[in-house]
Amino acid sequence: MQRRFQQVDVFGATPYKGNPLGVVLDGQGLDTESMQDYSLWSNLSEVTYVLPASDERADYRFRIFAREREFPFAGHPALGTARAWLHAGGVPQDPKQLVVECEAGLVPIRIEGETLSFASPPAVRTGAIAPHELTEMIQILGIEPEQIVDSQWTDNGPGWAAVLLENSQQVLDVSPRIPNRPGRWKIGVFGALPQSSAPEKFEVRALAIENGSLREDPVTGSLNGAATQWLMAAGHATAPLVNRQGAKVGRDGHVHLGLADGQLWVGGAANVLIEGIIEL
Repeated sequence: MQRRFQQVDVFGATPYKGNPLGVVLDGQGLDTESMQDYSLWSNLSEVTYVLPASDERADYRFRIFAREREFPFAGHPALGTARAWLHAGGVPQDPKQLVVECEAGLVPIRIEGETLSFASPPAVRTGAIAPHELTEMIQILGIEPEQIVDSQWTDNGPGWAAVLLENSQQVLDVSPRIPNRPGRWKIGVFGALPQSSAPEKFEVRALAIENGSLREDPVTGSLNGAATQWLMAAGHATAPLVNRQGAKVGRDGHVHLGLADGQLWVGGAANVLIEGIIEL
């Protein structure tokens, strides 16, 4: 069956410098296996499928797949899907804000001109990283224990843990190693940029390791949102701020974070660069 499709560049300072997302706009009727199959074949970090909302408060519902794995929530898929839906002619109930439905619940997305921002959802896992787990992460990152200023579980769906290093150069110098033990790790690495770069605050890298395979995510909304909530609560940051991500993989991502209505909003650019028809 032919379905409308778009590919969106999210968080890029300029086109093709952010994180790409595939969006199937007519997801109704597809089973989970078909969604997984296309996501795996596409080789994109995530693919989303737009569906009718089951909650009358939502403008639409969407499912997120990272290859064969389904996420309850992820940031760049939330913003990229919103841009694709609006670009395709979707009309929100509130012209200033979308409400979108995913497995994690209802997520508001603010519309401010060309910028879209999502309200960072509550974390599903927080607290200190166990010493043996932190030791393993240190070995994966190939750093010295004394380089870590702070660390925390910052999981709002995808499974992130975050470590704060002394500065941005240490973040860029990280050369991750694939561990011998099979398993899954999702590690966000943060380091303060020079003060002269304000309002840009942190250099960020997002590393995902699963069963002997390493992938670095270009720009990651969920990680930036959850980790910034922690960094602010721990006194390492104040809003508003801009985090920079993607330098080690040839990208130039900028994630804008600010407080409004008692919530942290995570936003940036989202541009439709490819659109057409896909057979699914």
